[in-house]
Amino acid sequence: MDFKDYYKILGVEPTADDKAIKTAYRKLARKYHPDVSKERDAENKFKEANEAYEALSSPEKRAEYDELRKYGQHGRPFQGPPGWEGRAGGDFGQGGGDFSDFFSSIFGSAGRGTGNPFGRGQQRSAGRRGQDVEMELAIFLEETLANESKKISFRVPQYNGAGHRTGETTKTLNVKIPAGVTDGERIRLKGQGAPGVGGGANGDLYLIIRFAPHPLFDVEGHDLIITVPLAPWEAALGTKVAVPTLTGKIHLTIRPDSQSGQRLRVKGNGLVDKHGQRGDLFAQLKVVMPSHSDDTTRELWKALSEKAAFNPRSQWSS
Repeated sequence: MDFKDYYKILGVEPTADDKAIKTAYRKLARKYHPDVSKERDAENKFKEANEAYEALSSPEKRAEYDELRKYGQHGRPFQGPPGWEGRAGGDFGQGGGDFSDFFSSIFGSAGRGTGNPFGRGQQRSAGRRGQDVEMELAIFLEETLANESKKISFRVPQYNGAGHRTGETTKTLNVKIPAGVTDGERIRLKGQGAPGVGGGANGDLYLIIRFAPHPLFDVEGHDLIITVPLAPWEAALGTKVAVPTLTGKIHLTIRPDSQSGQRLRVKGNGLVDKHGQRGDLFAQLKVVMPSHSDDTTRELWKALSEKAAFNPRSQWSS
C-alpha cells in the first residue's frame, strides 16, 4: 500500500493553516468536479482532493495523519511506525466508499473507524446521504404519447468533504416520460440528486409532473374532453365535423336533433394509462348562436319558432 501525501495532493505546505487548506480544496473541487470538468481523469482527482480535505480539515485527523506522515517512504510501500499493522490486521482490500485503502486503514472504512493504530479511540460519523432535489416538469399532452426523451436542467447543491455547502452546479439529464403519467404525479430518479458526503449515497431527484394547459382539450383522468361548437341548424339537421385529436383529425358524425351539452365518445383517442392503453376522447356538443343577424334572418327565426311550436321550458309548467 502506497503512502498518500495529502498536502501534496492539495498543493499546500504541511504548515498551511485551515484557511489555506480550504481554499486549495475549493479550487481543486471546482476544477475537477465530474459534472463540469473536461480534464482527463477528473473524477479520480476530485476524489483524491476530497479525501485529502477530509483528512486535513479535522484537527484530530490531521494530527494523527501528521504523526504517520513522518514514516511515509516515497517510492516504496508504506510501512508505518514500529508495531504498525494497519486496520483489520493489515487487510487493506476492503476500502469503503470513495476513500482509498490508505485512508480507511487510518480512519476506518469510509472514515467510519472505531479506532486507530495508536490506540486512541476515535468515533467517526457515518457518511451523509446527499440532499434530494425536487422540481416541477411541465409537459405537453402530446409528449405523453411520444416515445422520446426530454432534456431537463436543474440546480444541485455541492458540499465539501466536511459537509459544508460550497455552492451549486447545473445538472442536465435526458429523461423519458413514463407511459401513463398523470398531472401532479411525483416521479423519483434515484441517485440524481446532490452528491453524498464522506462516502454517503447520492440524493434523489423528484419530478412533479404538470400538464401544460392545452388550448383545445381538458383532462379527466386518462380521458380528454373537447368542446365541439355547432350552429343551431347543424344540431337540428345533423352534420359531419372534423374534430382535432392529439394525433390528427377525425370526422365525427353529428346526428339530427343533437342537444347542447351532449357528449359523444370517441374510443381510444385519450391519454395512455399505466398499461399502455389509451383513454377516450369525449366530444361535448355546444350549440352556438350567430353573434349578429339582419332583419331577414330574424324573420326566418320567427317563422321557425311559429312552425316548431317548441317550448324548451315546458317542464317548468305546473
